[in-house]
Amino acid sequence: MASKKTAPREGETYRPPLTISRDALLVAGGDAHFREILYLMVKAFGRLNDCRDAFGRAIDLTGSQFAVLMGAAYTQGETGVTIANLAAHVQLAATHVTTEVGRLVNRGLLEKRDNPEDRRSVLVRLTGPGEKAVQDLAPFMRSINDILFEGVGRREFAELEKFLVRFAQQTDLAMAEIRRREKAEGLEPTSA
Repeated sequence: MASKKTAPREGETYRPPLTISRDALLVAGGDAHFREILYLMVKAFGRLNDCRDAFGRAIDLTGSQFAVLMGAAYTQGETGVTIANLAAHVQLAATHVTTEVGRLVNRGLLEKRDNPEDRRSVLVRLTGPGEKAVQDLAPFMRSINDILFEGVGRREFAELEKFLVRFAQQTDLAMAEIRRREKAEGLEPTSA
């Protein structure tokens, strides 16, 4: 329950409570800079998603379908890729990937076949039209990625990767805590 606080008196400036307590992320004891970085992350990741959606639209797919198609292109090898491995590669839920694979099979861009090493799973690979779609889209993706990562060096990109791996793991923990609190408060749980 939120504590009741009186409105600031005239001439006083309201100071919101800290939203993080990690000293390394506070500037002069405040979290305003931290908040600005979060807003910047949301903007940047949202625009990255917008780019993914644009790549999909360019070949009449959704952003998720584009991600699954590209993921298959990069992981299929000679024999194909399992749904589980494809899902891990594109960082989407296996159930979502299964749905999108079905849609891409119906569009003739992917094919499925039995997995001779595990009869419970299937192997997915690009069809000829799927390969052509990836080839045709590559110049557009390359030009956008070149713009997105202009001036980013190898070392900076490695640091970004290191941060994102750690941050993604922390988001798993954060989502578990959110679900725990929502359940304890009788709220509809978050699905992510």
